[in-house]
Amino acid sequence: MGRALGVLIWLLTLGSVLLFASGKWWFPATISEHGPEIDRQFMRTIIVVGISFVAAQVALGWAVWKYRATPGDTTRAVYSHGNNRLEIIWTVVTAIVFISLAVIGQRVWAQLHFVGAPPGSFQVEVVAQQFQWNFHYAGVDGQFGRTDPSLIGSSNLVGLDPSDPKSRDDAVLATLVLPVNRPVELTLRSIDVTHSFWVPPLRFKQDLVPGMAIHVHFTPTKTGQYELACAELCGQFHYRMRGYVIILPEDEHRALMALPPDQFQSRVGQLRQQIPISY
Repeated sequence: MGRALGVLIWLLTLGSVLLFASGKWWFPATISEHGPEIDRQFMRTIIVVGISFVAAQVALGWAVWKYRATPGDTTRAVYSHGNNRLEIIWTVVTAIVFISLAVIGQRVWAQLHFVGAPPGSFQVEVVAQQFQWNFHYAGVDGQFGRTDPSLIGSSNLVGLDPSDPKSRDDAVLATLVLPVNRPVELTLRSIDVTHSFWVPPLRFKQDLVPGMAIHVHFTPTKTGQYELACAELCGQFHYRMRGYVIILPEDEHRALMALPPDQFQSRVGQLRQQIPISY
């Protein structure tokens, strides 16, 4: 029985490694400037963790095989306190390896969260609520109108102040439209519970916390339409909280943003139907 269990452990380990090595279940192709570095960091982590996993499972299978119970063996088990020196060594080595991985991985994350968006970034305010996404665009004047949470209602999803002249050409849609190869800055807010903005091809995920305005930025590198999901359980109908991100050539995006709010909304609706969704 011990031998069979040891072999089973080795076979399960081999099968797990082959599943990852096959690349059959993997991330969608990245569409952001920071995406390749995220993928490289993930691969570095997978390799280190994979080596540790294989070594541990091979050792476990060997121990099960070697120290299996055999018929007629009456040898009593011996209790061991272990080896303090070895325990210190492998604890220190493990700490160095994983702290190094964490430090390397923080570089690209810090660039997106601790460094401000470049000048000239396209700005959008993102307001999440149960169970939908609202994207607030500045109008032709390039300035966001004033918002007030007390004005939020079924016909005013982000609380735009109609008395503010800057708000008259603003638009609020359920689709996020961005220019390709241009830095984008999002201001993320939630008006009820914690939500999470997640677009897998962008390699970008960020929580939206009530009472906070969270500024993030990235640069899309490929045109197309992509699904946006809420990655934080936010209530009974969490599964319905889906949105879409459309990335356009910059000249087409510039022409779109120059349209009046009603034409802008109509044109975005047409783009939603015309551009296939990429997964």
